[in-house]
Amino acid sequence: MELIVAVYDDWGIGNDGTQPVALSADRKFFRQTTKGAMVIVGRRTVEDFPGQQPLPGRVNVLLTRKGGDFPGFTVCASPEEAAQLAKTADRAMVIGGGSIYRQMLPMCDTAYVTKVHTEVESDTFFPNLDEDPDWNLEEVLQSGEENGISYEMCLYKRK
Repeated sequence: MELIVAVYDDWGIGNDGTQPVALSADRKFFRQTTKGAMVIVGRRTVEDFPGQQPLPGRVNVLLTRKGGDFPGFTVCASPEEAAQLAKTADRAMVIGGGSIYRQMLPMCDTAYVTKVHTEVESDTFFPNLDEDPDWNLEEVLQSGEENGISYEMCLYKRK
């Protein structure tokens, strides 16, 4: 399984359920990287989606213990259930938020991390893969600058 995340310099990923700084280059990278994949997402992140609708061109899996009716989403109640379902897909990607990343990271072997080189107030953080001995930075896929903020799209692999 894979994951995709955008982090700030302190590995923060969000504040109050949303990304404080979002770059169009990262949004484009996200769309290209997840297109056609199964995406595994948490309820709070879905609440930040436009219209709370499933992402088009992807199989949308909602990981939530609360249950409920979420049209366009396959609902899983546990990380193990989501991981089993992911095995049925050619490609499955965890897309957030913080709680879902924490639960699913041990099951992932590839991470696409966009490093947004700025510091903003975050209340949710992603584990720093640069300090994790189980992960290795394989390649910087793309880098640039947008609105005065530099960024890098990085590929990490589990050792």
